[in-house]
Amino acid sequence: MKVILLEDVKTLGKKGEIVNVNDGYARNFIIPQKKGIEATPQNLNNLKLQKANDEKVAKEKLEEAKKFAEELSKLTVVVKIKGGEGGKVFGSVSSKEICEEAKKQHNVDIDKKKVVIDVPIKSFGFFEVAVKLHPEVTAKLKVKVEENG
Repeated sequence: MKVILLEDVKTLGKKGEIVNVNDGYARNFIIPQKKGIEATPQNLNNLKLQKANDEKVAKEKLEEAKKFAEELSKLTVVVKIKGGEGGKVFGSVSSKEICEEAKKQHNVDIDKKKVVIDVPIKSFGFFEVAVKLHPEVTAKLKVKVEENG
């Protein structure tokens, strides 16, 4: 019996794949546990439409991420941090602080988990941090670190 998988099944395949299984296995395990449905012409058509819709949504998200990346690259976020003698910084600037300041200064929501700081920011000046918006889109955000007066 041909079955369309509704979720990943360890020994069979991934969600959305059409697999051939024994009739008993399909009737007693896969279909009752909602892990798959029988591959009828109607269900195959629904799968095709679902895949087309998923591709459209993925493309829209990619375009959205590209626009947001362009917007972010134009911004500069100023982070004020406590400093000591000789231009030394107490601690380092975290992604959480950068996100909070971006929200305050430019009203831009950035998830702190998406901010990638390669080298810890432990001095004053200008820095560029990467913001991973999408698996294919990474934006550069300028951060200016100033001494808190």
